Amino acid sequence: MDALITLLLVVTLFVLLGSGVWIGLALAGVAWIGMELFSSRPAGDAMAVTIWGSASSWTLTALPLFVWMGEILFRTRLSEDMFRGLAPWLERLPGRLLHTNIIGCTIFAAVSGSSAATCATIGKMTLPELKARGYPEGMTIGTLAGAGTLGLLIPPSIIMIVYGVTAEVSISQLFIAGVIPGILLAVLFSGYIVVWSLLHPGAIPAANEHTTIAQKVFASRHLIPVLLLIGLVLGSIYAGIATATEAAAFGVVGSLAISATQGSLNRRTFTDSLLGATRLYCMIALILSGAAFLTLAMGYIGLPRHLAEWIGGLGLSPFALIVALMAFYALLGCFLDGISMVVLTMGVILPSVQAVGIDLLWFGIYVVLVVEMAQITPPVGFNLFVLQGMTKKQITWIAKETLPMFYLMIVAVLLIWFFPDLVTALPRQMKLG
Repeated sequence: MDALITLLLVVTLFVLLGSGVWIGLALAGVAWIGMELFSSRPAGDAMAVTIWGSASSWTLTALPLFVWMGEILFRTRLSEDMFRGLAPWLERLPGRLLHTNIIGCTIFAAVSGSSAATCATIGKMTLPELKARGYPEGMTIGTLAGAGTLGLLIPPSIIMIVYGVTAEVSISQLFIAGVIPGILLAVLFSGYIVVWSLLHPGAIPAANEHTTIAQKVFASRHLIPVLLLIGLVLGSIYAGIATATEAAAFGVVGSLAISATQGSLNRRTFTDSLLGATRLYCMIALILSGAAFLTLAMGYIGLPRHLAEWIGGLGLSPFALIVALMAFYALLGCFLDGISMVVLTMGVILPSVQAVGIDLLWFGIYVVLVVEMAQITPPVGFNLFVLQGMTKKQITWIAKETLPMFYLMIVAVLLIWFFPDLVTALPRQMKLG
């Protein structure tokens, strides 16, 4: 029966998306159909309460602020300056400026804690620059979609907080444990760019000139505004002065200050940045609201719980359980957002995980990695939606270009399985220290 319900909802979702219905409305429509047909709770009342609750969440306040920060920076010379500062250092590295997607997302991930905000903010800066310089659009968008997921793995991370509370694992230990896997994943992404560039030598624009070390250091002066802004946002968080939302507000103020200093801040650029951020966030918020309602509907129907119970009852070995859960979460990622997956399944999954002797701290980082995979899994991968809104490309095309990043995340999962110290060594040393 569960398989039949799942198939019906999947077909309905694809029909709605294929007919051109907005993504958020399609998700809400599938949820409404599911609740009307397979649940006793009135769908209208549930939809109103859920959508209002998701839209008024204080946790999400940081997202529009970070998006606005990206819109402001997009209208300054900061993106150009960032490229001018990084280009000399990357001129001999295969792939050259494609690595700015990875570097930018890795840095910003430590600021925002949100995959969507990381993808949107860095995309606003890098996509126009890379397109103007003649870099292949598929690689540009694909690497950005993959690197944007680092917002969940590199602390601070909302997903880690949710898991830590659910599994009763130290959140600070989770934050520390996420550092090395986050860097590892960034290195894998950059490594893929290097290999792809070597296999497609004509696709990457040639370096215009070769610079000396002194010239590289001198060009790095263009990075000072970027570093000051990152220092403002990161420093306010790690010094305990501000929460993520307050730090996002600092980021907006800092962006406005940089724009004013560069002479690009005027009434028109201010209004355009505000309207651009509003449009982009409204798109994301509608998707989040639809996903929240779909999550509620799935919970009432009981599909995630039944699937989790089925996996838990298979009696698998630790490695087989990890592989099965990876496939399970990739499937759930087609319908639910990351936080919802964790909330709905942990209560059933954790006893099975503990029964086979898997460390819950390690499992927390594993969960974040597989949730990252879900961010680029169609049809409900949030990073795919964000990039679709920014580039107007078909989501199937974006998903195809992002597929190598998905495979690299599977590699990362296998690496932390065979080398668990990648996750546990740093927290253990910090605890001993």
